[in-house]
Amino acid sequence: MKRIAVYAGSFDPLTNGHLWMIRQGVTMFDELIVAIGTNPDKSYTFSHEERLSMLRDALVDLPEVRIEHFHNRFLVDFAKENKASFMIRGIRSTHDYEYEKVMRHINADMAPNITTIFLMPPRDTAELSSSMVKGLIGPEGWEEQVKRYVPSGVFDLLRTRVAERQSV
Repeated sequence: MKRIAVYAGSFDPLTNGHLWMIRQGVTMFDELIVAIGTNPDKSYTFSHEERLSMLRDALVDLPEVRIEHFHNRFLVDFAKENKASFMIRGIRSTHDYEYEKVMRHINADMAPNITTIFLMPPRDTAELSSSMVKGLIGPEGWEEQVKRYVPSGVFDLLRTRVAERQSV
């Protein structure tokens, strides 16, 4: 039986921490579905198409990854519909752990046959989040900081976005 897992996020923007999670998932499963989640109550820096493009560019060397999208739905329902038996979640802090522990139990109530797998990223990406990256943008010298935390294509897109805002 094919072992399929889902790793979901907003990827707004994609970070090196996300890439670490994806690359770990690929080593553990036959197929990994990277799912871009869209919450209608959240505003995004990048459009769905831009986030999809970021993922495609960064994952071109991983044919076992399938990139999908879900909107205003429970992740566990998306996983069931895609015949995934596993969901991968990242734990960066005790706050993440407490939140993900609760979600794991709720998801198990909704789909007892889907197992949640927790991965803890290495120290160099453990504090990394999309929100943190966006928070670094703006002050003089931001480029040197941000380019350490995102793939080069994402960095180029961020730099272009900042230049567009400054020219308005």
